[in-house]
Amino acid sequence: MRQYSLCNNPGETHRYQIGVLRDTNSRGGSIAMHALEVGQAIDISEPKNHFTLTTDAPHSVLLAGGIGITPLLCMAEKLASLDRSFELHYCTRSLDRTAFSTRIHAASFAANVKFHHDDGPQSQKLDLASLLRHAPSATHLYVCGPSGFMNWALEGARREGWPEERLHREYFAAAPVDTSSDRAFDVQIASTGQIIRVEADQTVIAALSANGVTIPTSCEQGVCGACLTRVLDGTPEHRDMFLTADEQARSDQFTPCCSRSKSPKLVLDV
Repeated sequence: MRQYSLCNNPGETHRYQIGVLRDTNSRGGSIAMHALEVGQAIDISEPKNHFTLTTDAPHSVLLAGGIGITPLLCMAEKLASLDRSFELHYCTRSLDRTAFSTRIHAASFAANVKFHHDDGPQSQKLDLASLLRHAPSATHLYVCGPSGFMNWALEGARREGWPEERLHREYFAAAPVDTSSDRAFDVQIASTGQIIRVEADQTVIAALSANGVTIPTSCEQGVCGACLTRVLDGTPEHRDMFLTADEQARSDQFTPCCSRSKSPKLVLDV
């Protein structure tokens, strides 16, 4: 199962619109989507919102990198319909790689949008530090795009003193992780007492599934939060991009699709 961001106006109820970048390095989802034909029927689930918009914020900064524009375009539509104060900064490699350009220029909120192209003049490059430093008080920041772009933006906000509760993000893929030092550990199912071994080259999800324990999954990269599971005892080794740093520090939940254990055993609320 793959998840895609809806990018049409939230007021539209007759269709779902998504934007999918064709990526030959993906796990196959984007290529499969581009192979669909008009009229072809597919099975989908109801939309889930893991990237919530705070509509009563005094000001919002939407920061998009590449195809990360998709959820932020939907947010811009919503904020504009509510006549809220916001600005959208859209960073791309070049004008010809700027998705939805025509739609944005024709939108009612076009004046709120600034485009930043890698191959453009220096004058139009994004000055992130200045943007964050001079944002109105209590502004909320929303970031979506490649992992490196997002980490750069979020770390920049933290350096400027932005609190975590005003930083919002949605990752498309997790960053590569060195697994060469991974070790085996045990997980215990709290409801039954069953103890399951997770081998060094195995995910918790895979080990549980092999022993008849099913946890819902989707991205299998620690991005979407679909498999988020409570931890009753033990210390997780977090490798997800879903939980905030504060949530990870509490060690009371983890994403078994990619995260592991620092302790010999984890007790899961399953």
